Amino acid sequence: MLKKEKDGYLVSVHGTKTEAFLPEKEISSSEDAGSLEIGDVKEFYVLKEESDEDGMLLSLKRLAFAQAWAQLNDAKVQGDTILAKVVSVVKGGVLVDIADLKGFIPSSQLRTGTPFDGLLDQKIEVKVLEADPKKNKLILSQRQAIAEQRDQVVDNILSTLEEDMVVKGEVVRIADFGAFIDINGIDGLLPISEISWSRIKHPSDVISLGETLEVKIIKIDNELKRISLSLKRMGEDPWQQIEGQFSEGQVITGTVNKVTGFGAFINIFPGVEALLPVSEMAEENVNPFNKFKVGDSVEVLIKKFKVGDSVEVLIKKFTPQEHRIALSIKDINSDAAATEESAE
Repeated sequence: MLKKEKDGYLVSVHGTKTEAFLPEKEISSSEDAGSLEIGDVKEFYVLKEESDEDGMLLSLKRLAFAQAWAQLNDAKVQGDTILAKVVSVVKGGVLVDIADLKGFIPSSQLRTGTPFDGLLDQKIEVKVLEADPKKNKLILSQRQAIAEQRDQVVDNILSTLEEDMVVKGEVVRIADFGAFIDINGIDGLLPISEISWSRIKHPSDVISLGETLEVKIIKIDNELKRISLSLKRMGEDPWQQIEGQFSEGQVITGTVNKVTGFGAFINIFPGVEALLPVSEMAEENVNPFNKFKVGDSVEVLIKKFKVGDSVEVLIKKFTPQEHRIALSIKDINSDAAATEESAE
């Protein structure tokens, strides 16, 4: 480095009498202008050779790019894991920065399976899938890096865990069937059926990516290296709570949670659903499985029930130990009629 100019530096090329110019815009962000000093000896990338009209033009940025691409190619060939900083969430994945190069991680290669704002500015470990400097194409995978780490540590981690143990973990992926929770470096499955005692349509209705949860280990499969988790079992089982609070023949008010072709599910206690079959919805003798006899009566009955409606029902069968409660509306009317007849 020979001299500081208004918009760059004059550089003396060793072994020659040539003076070259380094524009400030060709200084890499990893090595800003403030870190350069007169007298520094560095390698440069030649942007333009000296000619009769113009002097030699140099670049530190291009050299840094060339070195970065070479390192990325080596990482791909050797299967090394590298660090990348998430700089943007875009459609179909995230953009990351590696030594001033922009790379892309498709959603399918993210640990979460879904890009979300919580990833921004995070440094994550990735594997190189494709590194093509000519096309300026850098494709990376977080999932492959995680899978390799998991294989290395899974046995050690599993040896420290036990069934019924309560652990903390981060929600790293949400699917229709449940969520994956990072437990000390390995992913445990939290099935949708173990998220809440109440019926939910999708795990994202209750939990979110990046959230930290306290969960209970309900099963460890050492052969398959899998952990099954439960969130709902962190609280008291509502089916145990209702024992002694309800009885057969009792008339109660519940809320319609779901309506199907064979009946309606009624919430009678937080986390407890009971079934009101079509055949018990009215006094008519309705058989939901015989389309030749039912006609439109099933549809007519079902349409009377809307999710969120309050409904008065009679408990016809109460077996909380089996997580089963059968309801009836028809028997409310029958019991009332029997009462009136006995009174007469």
